[in-house]
Amino acid sequence: MAHHQHRHRRRDQKIQNLPQVIVLLPPGCFKFLESGYSHKFHFLKAWESQLPLDQFLSSHAGSVQAMLSSANGPLISAQILRMLPSLRLIVTTSAGLDHVDLLECRRRGIAIANARSVFSEDVADMAVGLLIDVLRKISVGDRYVRRGLWATNGDYPTLGTQLGGKRVGIVGLGSIGLEVAKRLEGFGCIISYNSRKQKTFTPYPFYSDVHELAANSDALVICCELNEQTQHMINKSVMLALGEKGVIVNVGRGAIIDEKEMVHCLIHRDIGGAGLDVFENEPHVPQELFTLDNVVLSPHAATNTLGSTMALYELVVANFDAFFSNKPLPSLVVNN
Repeated sequence: MAHHQHRHRRRDQKIQNLPQVIVLLPPGCFKFLESGYSHKFHFLKAWESQLPLDQFLSSHAGSVQAMLSSANGPLISAQILRMLPSLRLIVTTSAGLDHVDLLECRRRGIAIANARSVFSEDVADMAVGLLIDVLRKISVGDRYVRRGLWATNGDYPTLGTQLGGKRVGIVGLGSIGLEVAKRLEGFGCIISYNSRKQKTFTPYPFYSDVHELAANSDALVICCELNEQTQHMINKSVMLALGEKGVIVNVGRGAIIDEKEMVHCLIHRDIGGAGLDVFENEPHVPQELFTLDNVVLSPHAATNTLGSTMALYELVVANFDAFFSNKPLPSLVVNN
């Protein structure tokens, strides 16, 4: 019995000596991380603890230097950061940083590493897939067949719209936006874009005003990050400029669009349709959208492929390895 306890004590001691990484909620790649790297890092799993979050954080306040977070997890607020005075690194499994209090991180000297462009190709695929689905009515056609209506009512009553030759405005020409543009060029679409700054390396027409971009587009694909400047940037005025045949695809963040106004515009046919992978209050989606055949809904799944997950897992591990070895972080975005 004593030998058994001694072995347990030795194992616990070994775990305590490992670098500690706090995880508030497990991101998608966590099962790979835990199974492959629990010998190297001691993951402190807040969601499994019986303690309230503030007590859990306080109990590890002195020892935790690194945190793993995701956009779907809790907001990494100033309050949470204050409870972890030894924290020096946040590795987030998203490209966007809207779930982290960046100001407080800078104030506290906390570095942030993100997913960089790991997801860009998969998110671009999803954006194009949503656009094709809305225009060609794939999901609504699928429902029509499944409900037995093809056999009883005959051919689906509404014609789809072709993608070729469409003017597509891309909002945010970063790594995702560029991949979307590349794909849509292959369909014969005419690309233009809005971005914080004009990109000198691309021939696509640039619109500094998103309202003007919408007025000159048949579809808008939202790929930019969410911040104070982009919150509700796609407002009623932009949607009306896009017009009654216009389609919005959003693979950025839900709050870039004024969701209430979008629902109103879709119901009243002020815009032609929407393909949405993200929403303002996930996982809650406006119920009015459920009955609309001109809308395709996806559960924030644009990054959910095995390829992306494995690439992300490798990048996360590389960041933690680098941090605990005092080497440069591979995907550093905020340096302190």
